[in-house]
Amino acid sequence: MLSMKYLSKILLVAIIAMSLSTVQARPNKHKDKPDKPRPEKKIDKEKVKERLKAAFDKRKKRHGDAKKKGSDIRSKGRAWGKLVRNDEKIKELKKDFEKASEKIKLGFDKSKWKDSTDEQKEALREKMRAARKEWEVLAKKHKEEVRKRMVEIRKEFANKRDKVIEGNKPGE
Repeated sequence: MLSMKYLSKILLVAIIAMSLSTVQARPNKHKDKPDKPRPEKKIDKEKVKERLKAAFDKRKKRHGDAKKKGSDIRSKGRAWGKLVRNDEKIKELKKDFEKASEKIKLGFDKSKWKDSTDEQKEALREKMRAARKEWEVLAKKHKEEVRKRMVEIRKEFANKRDKVIEGNKPGE
């Protein structure tokens, strides 16, 4: 009688032989195919140059715009940023701050700098330092007002989910 061990070995060899023969039985990918005539692509170099130039100009313009925007809120699609940007009081605060900043900046005439003496230049520098300190105070005040308004917005749009969950009666 054949032993179980011997029978399992024969069965294993048969399985391996079958798998190898099925792996080898596949269509030949490298058989000769007739050459199909391909249409020649005509590339207009002038058009390519035009398109590249337009793309570079567009990129350059956007790059310049991004530099100008600088410290704007960058999270354009998020709800919190939209709430802050679209809030009327914050818009008004921003406009007031810009007006006050412009008023501080307009007090200096750069054309006088070239023809002035050392004493006049020192007086202008002192005036500029004072204006800078005034602007810093204004900026801090503006920042505090915006921060207060953001806290108000946060309270106004607070998520009341926990209160609703606690208010539910069990078994409903």
